[in-house]
Amino acid sequence: QVLLVEAGGGLVQPGGSLRLSCTASRSIFSSFVMGWYRQAPGKQRDMVASITIGGSTNYADSVKGRFTISRDDASNTVYLQMNVLKPEDTAVYYCNAKGVLFGYWGQGTQVTGSS
Repeated sequence: QVLLVEAGGGLVQPGGSLRLSCTASRSIFSSFVMGWYRQAPGKQRDMVASITIGGSTNYADSVKGRFTISRDDASNTVYLQMNVLKPEDTAVYYCNAKGVLFGYWGQGTQVTGSS
């Protein structure tokens, strides 16, 4: 079992920045692809960014050039740096760990881009 705990959400004005963090309860980055997903009200949950075991990253087209995913192996933490936030980025953001046999989700953190 892996527990993922997210932090860093909040209210931010359009054009502003936020950094989300996701800390795993144990060392998993050598076995799991880590990702950030988001779900806006009434919409499906979509992938925002992911980072593979080898460190390769992938982004949704809507966030390319604005969001950056990274990880710190020593602290078992994955980050999502979000810059130039837009109102359409408003959603609950979820951390995900995807392994060969198992996957885990965090509890989610709300990000609201509004003036």
